[in-house]
Amino acid sequence: MWKKIILLIVLLVLTGYLAVALTVLNRPSAQDVCEQVEVKISEHDRGGFITPGEVERLLQKEKLYPKGKRLTDIRCRDIEEFLATNPMIENVECYKTPTNAVCIEVTQRTPILRIMADNGEQYYLDSRGDVMPHAHYAAHLAVVTGAVTQKDARALVYELGQYLEGHPFWKEQVEQIHVTHTGELELVPRIGDHIVFLGRPRDIADKLERLKLFYTKGLNTVGWNKYSRISMEFNNQIICTKKEK
Repeated sequence: MWKKIILLIVLLVLTGYLAVALTVLNRPSAQDVCEQVEVKISEHDRGGFITPGEVERLLQKEKLYPKGKRLTDIRCRDIEEFLATNPMIENVECYKTPTNAVCIEVTQRTPILRIMADNGEQYYLDSRGDVMPHAHYAAHLAVVTGAVTQKDARALVYELGQYLEGHPFWKEQVEQIHVTHTGELELVPRIGDHIVFLGRPRDIADKLERLKLFYTKGLNTVGWNKYSRISMEFNNQIICTKKEK
């Protein structure tokens, strides 16, 4: 019994010693300086909206670039808060490593729609439904045109953009989304010489599932260019307008 108690005490003392030793060993001394900065950018299929070089230039301009500074003077929280203000960045994590380096991990915002509105505004809508400023990078996205403003973009096209992102068939098929002055949606497909009228931006999944079924069982039989307009506005109903000869 006593042997077990003594063994337990010894184990507790050793555990405490190791914890203190590791903390002391990993704590940078006042003389240690940052020898390397590693910037990691999350990748997505839209292309880069921000690069490691841009992150470094932003930090240098703000006098927050850590290389050459004493590790005890580097505040990772300040770096994170500053970079998080960039409109192209969703999240930032900054930390020091035992090898006297500072690692900065940046998660980019993911655009899902490109807006080119009638009022001249150009911007992106991201995966959270927030507006991203128009960048000089070209992203392969469905383009939204028509009567849409930054204020109502989320309500009008965000649900549709999310659906396109989650369904590769529609992501490839939909080239343009047009918002009418009455707030209704029209789709311009990449394949097929017709316009798809969705009506009000609701029941998007149901409308597109029915349309895909019609594509498969209908247009594959009669031809993709037979109709000029396909309306999905009403539930359980597909209204097609034939092309004029």
